[in-house]
Amino acid sequence: MTGDTEIVPTTCAECSAHCGALLTIRDGRVTHVAPNPEHPYSKGAFCIKGIRGLTGVTYHGKRLLHPFRRVGERGAGEWQRIGWDQALDEIADGLAAARAKYGPLSLAGAVSNANCNRGVTIPLLLRSLGSPNVLINQDLCGGCRGVSSRVTGLDINRGEDIDHARCALVVGRNSYAANPVEWTALKNLKKRGGRIIVLDPKRTPAAEISDIWLRARPGTDAVIGLAMMHVLIREHLYAEDFVARWCVGFDALRERVEGFTPQFAESQCGVATDEIVRAARIYADGPSTFVSGHGIDAFSAGVQTFRAFHCLVAISGNVDREGGNLRVKKPLGFRDYGQVVHDPQFRLPREIEEQRLGAAQFPLWSGPEGWQAACHNPSVMEAVLTGRPYPLRAMYISGVNPVVTYPDTHRTVAALRSLDFLAVASDMMTPTAALADIVLPKTTGVEEEDVKLSPGGCITYTNPAVPPQGEARCDLDIAIALLDRMQARGTVTKNLFRWRTQREFTQYLLGDSGISMGDLQRDGFARFDTRLGDFAERPFPAPGGKIELYSSRLAALSLDPLPGFTPPAADASTPEIRAQFPLLLLTGDREKTYHHSRFREQDWAQKVSPEPRLLIHPDTARDLSFADDIWVRIETERLPGSCLAKLKVTEATPPGVVSTGMGWWRPGTDNDFQGAFAININAAMSYDGPWDPMSGSADTRGLRCRITRA
Repeated sequence: MTGDTEIVPTTCAECSAHCGALLTIRDGRVTHVAPNPEHPYSKGAFCIKGIRGLTGVTYHGKRLLHPFRRVGERGAGEWQRIGWDQALDEIADGLAAARAKYGPLSLAGAVSNANCNRGVTIPLLLRSLGSPNVLINQDLCGGCRGVSSRVTGLDINRGEDIDHARCALVVGRNSYAANPVEWTALKNLKKRGGRIIVLDPKRTPAAEISDIWLRARPGTDAVIGLAMMHVLIREHLYAEDFVARWCVGFDALRERVEGFTPQFAESQCGVATDEIVRAARIYADGPSTFVSGHGIDAFSAGVQTFRAFHCLVAISGNVDREGGNLRVKKPLGFRDYGQVVHDPQFRLPREIEEQRLGAAQFPLWSGPEGWQAACHNPSVMEAVLTGRPYPLRAMYISGVNPVVTYPDTHRTVAALRSLDFLAVASDMMTPTAALADIVLPKTTGVEEEDVKLSPGGCITYTNPAVPPQGEARCDLDIAIALLDRMQARGTVTKNLFRWRTQREFTQYLLGDSGISMGDLQRDGFARFDTRLGDFAERPFPAPGGKIELYSSRLAALSLDPLPGFTPPAADASTPEIRAQFPLLLLTGDREKTYHHSRFREQDWAQKVSPEPRLLIHPDTARDLSFADDIWVRIETERLPGSCLAKLKVTEATPPGVVSTGMGWWRPGTDNDFQGAFAININAAMSYDGPWDPMSGSADTRGLRCRITRA
């Protein structure tokens, strides 16, 4: 009835926090978004991205609402509106033509990550067509943690029980901007007398309230983790019973960390010996929880750095105990997205998976046993541009913006531009969508359904509370309709979709868990019982069912099976390079306003943060004769590209170090791919090696750079 108002519980899916939300709906339109204080995980924590971003993108005047076909040259911005049937037919024709000429491996898909419905839908679509090739963004954020967890057998995420901890060890994480649930919990920990240790070269809000701030040199976090283990073992502060019962490889680990004294760590990272010792003792006096972030992932030694801290968590006994790091748990019968991706019934033959781009070099990332079974993204760009090791000629991208989010923007654009066919599903005309042959309108987080695991025994539900605007469709509906057309063209290897609707897929995930759709729709979440310390009943996901301090998986691949320390790549630069590029660049600065490249088109976000900022210490600015608010050009050591940013003089960064965020573009502008070349830090960064030998991650922090007046 006109004028009726309804409050609908849901989960905000605009970032990985997944906070509970309440939608106010009037006349079929979301008019207000508020936090849900009854949500068992977020407990009323929320941020501006949910309050303004959810409705901002849904009802934006330039939102994509219909399919479009390119009529001019790629990137020229000339489009013709077409119907869904025509759009799907042309996509099917484009994919089928590439498949017929070059084979199934010539097809690829791209999504942001595997922890969402499109993260399953797109891989299953490509596998149905015979291709194992799917790209994700997590080699740049979260992937090193995931690989470390996998090879260690320590199935934790990060900071899952700050509410009951006596100490939080925060490494490379700005919870203030990245996760309102974590930030609220850290502030409450401080109020009740708990202690916070922050390891970060930048003065984050968490560093400002910390008891110990370990301001290490960029790229040296691992040596502090190793030194903290040295202290715990030397002073018998480790959990001897837990280690004896549930860990393997302790003797080898003890021998490895023997040389990583706090004094040696100080020589490498610049943090005083007594501060490292004090931090180790406070952490050992738990329960303590390890809160990790992008600052670890963004280095080519990210997995071993995570290994150092994961082993620290293990030997301290802070595993699945109240106030520690809780293991990932789900109700019996429930399937999460990772299970579906790795389920044998939804996979291709092993000999095909072994041909996934990157599998030969990075089996723990791209091989059949890889963390998310994803391609090595730089290897994909190489295959597109050179045909090596085989041609990749057509791609379907959904809900992700590689032009802005992948390093080496010019190479990414060149690769996408050279494809025989490109289709993109998006809610806005992003720089990536602007390169497509066909653009499809996608649903938003208030129009589509999703179920996810949250810490603390909770399944969260994203409610399709209002009908899609215009002709927008969800990923599953698009994939099924497209696969029907591919089947008619005889280009389907095996149809892996058991479901015809999103609701059927949701019910499949819920399985026989006992969690009902009615409960999820009513509350926006469902609780389930968990039990701490059930190690005997539910072994660790590693050979032998124990945590591997010495990793047999790494040893089998002739990789270092013990956590170690590799000095930052910037340390190997010649004196000539150091003279030309005298500063260190940190990237990935978080802002509350944006989530990676999202919300750049929204007026409220642009008012808060209108330009990319490059943070610089006052002493460094003075040495360069630079002042606050001037525009500068940033260049790095390994790439001839550059980008622009506006200086912000602040003591948040150390002398000699500058830092900036990522994901910048100028929606609605015509030049430089809507600013992707001009103000996007990835235009100045290489995606080439050195790469992490396990995850294939490139250095995107700690890069040698120079800045000049623009």
